[in-house]
Amino acid sequence: MKKIFLLIIPLILTSCSVQQGVLEEKESADMKSTISNPDVKDNNVSINSIVASLINKDGKTIEERFLVPEGFKRTKNDAASFGQYLRTLPLKPDGSRVYYFNGEEKTREVYDAVIDMDIGKRDLQQCADAVMRLRAEYLYKNKQYYRIHFNLTNGFNAEYVKWRSGKRIKFDKNNRTFWVNKEDNSDNYKSFREYLDFVFAYAGTLSLSKELKTVSVEDMRIGDVLIQGGSPGHCVIVVDMAENEATGEKVYIFAQSYMPAQDIQVLKNNERPEISPWYYLKGSEEIFTPEWTFKTSDIKRFEDK
Repeated sequence: MKKIFLLIIPLILTSCSVQQGVLEEKESADMKSTISNPDVKDNNVSINSIVASLINKDGKTIEERFLVPEGFKRTKNDAASFGQYLRTLPLKPDGSRVYYFNGEEKTREVYDAVIDMDIGKRDLQQCADAVMRLRAEYLYKNKQYYRIHFNLTNGFNAEYVKWRSGKRIKFDKNNRTFWVNKEDNSDNYKSFREYLDFVFAYAGTLSLSKELKTVSVEDMRIGDVLIQGGSPGHCVIVVDMAENEATGEKVYIFAQSYMPAQDIQVLKNNERPEISPWYYLKGSEEIFTPEWTFKTSDIKRFEDK
């Protein structure tokens, strides 16, 4: 559970679960569907091609670890784009396990790889938090500090540039939220991680879903998010994409964290294991990931501002 020292904000229930007005993620008893997507037939090379293995065990990034299905090519990204950052995320060695923040192993077989990124020592980096972490890490790496900002559940905009200047967010006895001058310039990575932990404590799927803009499944690209805000709520992020130029078919790879806080993982496709971890969405109204079922209307995108 997310452990928060200040519980005086009247937060709306959000995220994958909530306790005492603070966002947390908890399992729902009905998170997985076993309905298969319909087969797709085409005279050209199609997504139904049976593949012995799309996993290169020696690959060190998402792009290197996962081969594309026959007839497909990865979509092109600018070298400095968010999409390319996600596609080249470092992975732990093949066969690595997912662990929770407390060191316990996740036993559910829902992933094909584990992203090599710390999760901290507290139960904070859950589903929406992992998406915000990846977005913030990309912007921080590219020194786009002014673009790092996330709304807390009460709507307050937590801007990293203010945190970086030494300001901190406070709440008064009337539950008002405001910035105060507290620290010297906080321009190091340690302070950046402290900022993210603060955001993780007071933001979640509901606040994040309100920040993102809805896009169509036909327009979906790397970096987009499947998100259902609420209690419980959940989200996953698109970390790779490929296209069959002859047929127009597209496939995607998703990554997630979950609750309790755990390593970010590349999800299996249990509905179509022959192309796992790739997902084929054409003609689908529902998207069945191992621990949550989304609708195509749940696809959203960070705005470039």
